[in-house]
Amino acid sequence: MAWRDRLGQLAAALWWGSLTAIGFVAVPLLFASLPTPALAGQAAARLFTAQSWIGIGCGLVLLVSSRSRDGAAGMDWARGALAFVVTGMLLAVLAEFAVAPRIVARENLRLWHTLGSAMYGLQWLCALVVLWKLSDRPSSPAVPS
Repeated sequence: MAWRDRLGQLAAALWWGSLTAIGFVAVPLLFASLPTPALAGQAAARLFTAQSWIGIGCGLVLLVSSRSRDGAAGMDWARGALAFVVTGMLLAVLAEFAVAPRIVARENLRLWHTLGSAMYGLQWLCALVVLWKLSDRPSSPAVPS
């Protein structure tokens, strides 16, 4: 397996795994453990910002690793997954720069929190599809010794 394939697999695993760990484990624990929802919300906002940058970074690594040496989408997995990579990255950018500031400002909190949660869930699904497509590739035949 080429280093680009392995790099793409690592990026997809980090992206999906970090979305899962932060959104479904860490943030609920913050709200269950910290003394006030305001403190939990502040900590959660920092985690979600970090997650947005992780998603953008992993998406960039996936885009770079999907290219063959001549610049075409040469990896078989890339042909079916690139739309999910780009969509997931777009969701991360929109969540960070369009939704999060409105949540922090407590502007129509119910609407923006619901929209942000939906976008997070969609980003999680995009990352899952990318990881699934990367792990579903047939392995290279063994090279005889």
